[in-house]
Amino acid sequence: MATSRWTGAAEAPSAPLRRRGPVLERAILEAALEQLSTVGWSGFTMEGVAAGAQTGKAAVYRRWPSKEDLVADALEAGLPRLDEDADQGGVREDLFHVCRRVRDAMFSRTGIALRSVLHECDAVAAERFQGVIVNRVVQPSKELFRAVVQRGVSRGDVRADAACELVLDVIPGLLMYRSKVCGSEWPDQDIAQMIDQVMVPLLRPHSCRPIDGGS
Repeated sequence: MATSRWTGAAEAPSAPLRRRGPVLERAILEAALEQLSTVGWSGFTMEGVAAGAQTGKAAVYRRWPSKEDLVADALEAGLPRLDEDADQGGVREDLFHVCRRVRDAMFSRTGIALRSVLHECDAVAAERFQGVIVNRVVQPSKELFRAVVQRGVSRGDVRADAACELVLDVIPGLLMYRSKVCGSEWPDQDIAQMIDQVMVPLLRPHSCRPIDGGS
């Protein structure tokens, strides 16, 4: 009989975890990202986040009064940093390195969550996330490509007038178009092909010999 009572206690539903402050907030933000990356913006609910974080719904609403506020903070906290650039020795190698970093950010859990927001929410809701998108994705990735091009100009393997806004938009534009419209996940060989067939011919001085392709 004692054994039966013990088994019943073990099977009882667990109570919400007692956490406070930054620990609880981190759990809520993690639960928000997890829900976005699995059920998307349309299936996202504050109740689902509370369940995922093993806390009460009131604890979520106390910190974030709306779905949009919570998602904006979750994306801000979870997006990988795109603020370090390493010299790989040549413009082709630099571009390949940066493109892989941007690709990995796009297909991280937070990147998938961000894309679900962009694809599913209406224009009014999307405005709430514009600052996060520009400050954490668009501008940092463009600055990484700008640094690569400017370093190539200094080396002499990129033409001097290539560091313009239209040229800097080419790779992000291709990445977004191929991933959003064509469903490409940008494997390394596709990145190498884009660099060899599009970017290197676009960037190199006309007097230079073509740079060999390959992955």
